[in-house]
Amino acid sequence: MSTENCDATLSVSLRNVLNSIQCIRDRVRDGESNESDGAFNLSNFWDTLNQAVKAVSQEATKLSLAFSRPPLPSVQDGEKLSQSILKSVLTLSAVYYWLPKSQGVTLRRQVRDATVEVLEGVLQLLEVILSSPLHSLTQEQLTSTGGVWSACDQFPQLPKENKEALLVVLSSQTGVVKDAVEEMEQALSEAQDPFNDVLDDDPNEGNPRGNQDMYWSEKDRQVIGPCQGLTKAAAACLRKLTAAVKANGDSAVPQNVAQLDDLADISREISPSVDDLALCLYPPMDYSGVENNVSKLSALLKKFLEIIRCSHLCGESELTWVQFLEGAVDHNLQKAKVLIELDS
Repeated sequence: MSTENCDATLSVSLRNVLNSIQCIRDRVRDGESNESDGAFNLSNFWDTLNQAVKAVSQEATKLSLAFSRPPLPSVQDGEKLSQSILKSVLTLSAVYYWLPKSQGVTLRRQVRDATVEVLEGVLQLLEVILSSPLHSLTQEQLTSTGGVWSACDQFPQLPKENKEALLVVLSSQTGVVKDAVEEMEQALSEAQDPFNDVLDDDPNEGNPRGNQDMYWSEKDRQVIGPCQGLTKAAAACLRKLTAAVKANGDSAVPQNVAQLDDLADISREISPSVDDLALCLYPPMDYSGVENNVSKLSALLKKFLEIIRCSHLCGESELTWVQFLEGAVDHNLQKAKVLIELDS
């Protein structure tokens, strides 16, 4: 067989595998787990999943090496390599499907995302091999091979149960809300103009930065006070819940697993709501928009605290701060509304 025909045959084989893995990736991303009536062994699942991930990493390495230098693998060897990488991917996706929703939707979502990342890494590697000369190692191929390794290496760090999965969500949300709080504090502590680090004065203008819409009025600054209080209450809610999950979180009982999922879902809503409120505080301040976002964030935090109150996480010590934060939310909501309505 000529070199050209060999290249073409190998390309067809690789393209077929790529198309198959694209379908597998799409099913994993959008599909449901295989719920079964039998007992599920979480420890066995993780052992088998990690073995499957390791196999994908090894097969991806073999594939990359085979197409990194001459001579090219024979058509037969190329077919074996293609089938081996496909088999490893099929095994990984099949093991992922073992994980039932009853172990926690939050946990399953994070395992799914990690699995999809591995599959997308393999797809990128195949695309690079197909788009490059089949007998040369390119920087892109090195990078994409490393991408597969990196995606596989994150599996040992994944949360192993729903309690740990909720803590991952809370950590992410806490960081975003903390940044929003600090950004607003910094803007208030600086000059009257919150845009002074964004917009530069034009020396050709006779009245640089003369537009008062760029500045906070005294009333604006008064209104910002309780809005800050609300964002700080949001940050406190996330911090306190994190401590409660670490102390009392339980993934052994289906009802408790479901409660952890409910808290993960509502926790994801907090940082977007805080961001919406923070954005509408910049001048020119739209008081109706501020009042709307204050009301939305307050309602969300009250719902958040009520879910905590009714969950297995809430003991006597937790109830104390739940009640305190409920009062803080109400206080800042009412204060913001009173200030907004003044002289309106």
